[in-house]
Formats: sequence, C-alpha cells, structure tokens
Amino acid sequence: MTSVLARQAQLFRIHIRTFSSSSAQASRLRQPGEPTGPNEPPTHISAPRSKSPLKVWPIVAIFALGTFLFKQIVDQRKGEGYQPKGPIQGHSPSGKGQLPAPRRSSPIWSSDQVTVLFVLGGPGAGKGTQCQKLVSDYGFKHLSAGDLLREEQDRQGSEFGEMIKTYIKEGTIVPMEVTVQLLENAMRNSIESGNNMFLIDGFPRKLDQAHAFERSVCPSKFTLFFDCSEASMEKRLLQRGETSGRADDNPESIRKRFRTFVETSMPVVTEFESQGRVIKVNAETSPDEVYKHVQEKLKERGIVPVQK
Repeated sequence: MTSVLARQAQLFRIHIRTFSSSSAQASRLRQPGEPTGPNEPPTHISAPRSKSPLKVWPIVAIFALGTFLFKQIVDQRKGEGYQPKGPIQGHSPSGKGQLPAPRRSSPIWSSDQVTVLFVLGGPGAGKGTQCQKLVSDYGFKHLSAGDLLREEQDRQGSEFGEMIKTYIKEGTIVPMEVTVQLLENAMRNSIESGNNMFLIDGFPRKLDQAHAFERSVCPSKFTLFFDCSEASMEKRLLQRGETSGRADDNPESIRKRFRTFVETSMPVVTEFESQGRVIKVNAETSPDEVYKHVQEKLKERGIVPVQK
C-alpha cells in the first residue's frame, strides 16, 4: 500500500514539474521506458498529455476585457456624433455636406446667436402667406421644411428623392434625420450670408423632431401657431390644387394630412404652450387681418419691423 502511494506521489510531482516549467515547450518528451531520474526506475508514458485547459483562461479573460473596453469607446462616441453604421450618405440642396442623424449633446448655435421662430398650423392655414409678409417687414429668412424636402426630392442624383416623394404623396412624415439636416444646411448657408433670423415653416411636426432640433441645432424662441378649421383649410387647399400641381393637394392626401397634423403635430403645440412659448393666431380671417394680429403679438415679445 505504501509503495502504491509513493508511486502516485512521484507521478504527481512529475506532472507538476512539467506543467510549471517555463521551458516546457522546449523540453523533449520522454520516450517510453526512459528513467525520470538517476535513481528512479523507468516509467511508461503511453502518449503525450494534452495541454491543461487552465492555460486558455488568461486568453479568454484578455479577449473579454478588450471587447468590453471597445464597446465602452463605441458607446461614448455615439454621443459625439458617431453613428453605429456610419452617416446616411447624401447631399444638401447646396451640394455640400451629408445627411447624418443628429446626435449632438449640445446645439450648434445658442438662442443668443440666432433667432428661430417655429411656424405651425394645419395644411392650408396660411403659414406661407404670413411668412412672406414677415420676411418683407422683419428681415427673417423663411425656411419651409416642405419646400426643402421638395427641392431635395427633385434634385438630380438625390438618394432620397423617391423616398421623399412617397412620404409626401401619402401625407406622412419624412424621417426626422433628413428634415433636420436639410434645415441645418439651409441655416448655415444663411448665417454665412449674414442673416441669423429664421422662420421655420411647417416644422417640427412631431415632438421628437422638436427635441432633436433644439438639442442638436438651436433652441427656438417661440412658436407661431395659426389656428384654422379643417373646413376652411380644405377649401383653400383644393383651390390651390387647381394651379399648384402638387401631388398632395388632392382630397385623399388632404384628409391624411389633417389626421397626421392632429395626431402628431398638435402635441408639439401643446407642449410648447405649457412652456409659455406659443403665440396662437386666429387664421380664419383674411390674410391682412391675420397679419395685423401677428404683428401685435410680435411687438409684445420685443420683435419689431426692420427700418427700411
């Protein structure tokens, strides 16, 4: 019994010496029958022992740590404008830039650097007409989200032309990334030309658009909301459709646009109104009467016509 235990202990010591030796890979394998020492009997080894699985764990641990650190770096960069699949490729109407999704943690411009008024109202509420008057008297740059989208839709070589056309025809909302980037490009061009006062017409149409724009581009000063009944708006749109040639000036698209506005855009008005950032104007009356009301409200907010 003692000899058996001694034999097992001897084999265990041999295994430990083999495993822990730093030169184990360079040592030759003992052949069957080769003595393990000068005074020890030969031992028989039938086959080389497989490498211990313990040696794999350090490699696995290093790989797992590297993967974790890489993910941390990627997540951090997402908040700095990096996209998981790269930017959405495309061009602005001016031929410059791309159309990446806005992911900045702070806006490009502050409210002290630029003045932004959102102009909202149902389709046919008269937003475009009032904006023309404000541009003439107050020196604003009028940016229509719809016009920018239609320009991009018709621009030769646009990757988004067909997509935008489909969304507009169906009366649904074009993806936020495209609209926000087109507005940013147009604002940048205007600021470079010396005008930093903007009327942004027909935008934001959803709360996530409002949040994305104010987070990544610029906070708005307030919103002009033109309140008008669906009956009046439909009558105006059908009259315009006789000469405009617009694909969305037809009864079916008009009804879809009304539903979209009520379901998605009115929550924007409601949220801004709760913050005291909405000027509501009755748009049922004539354009001149509506404009007079707008001027009175702007004066209350410290915005006056430019001296000509």
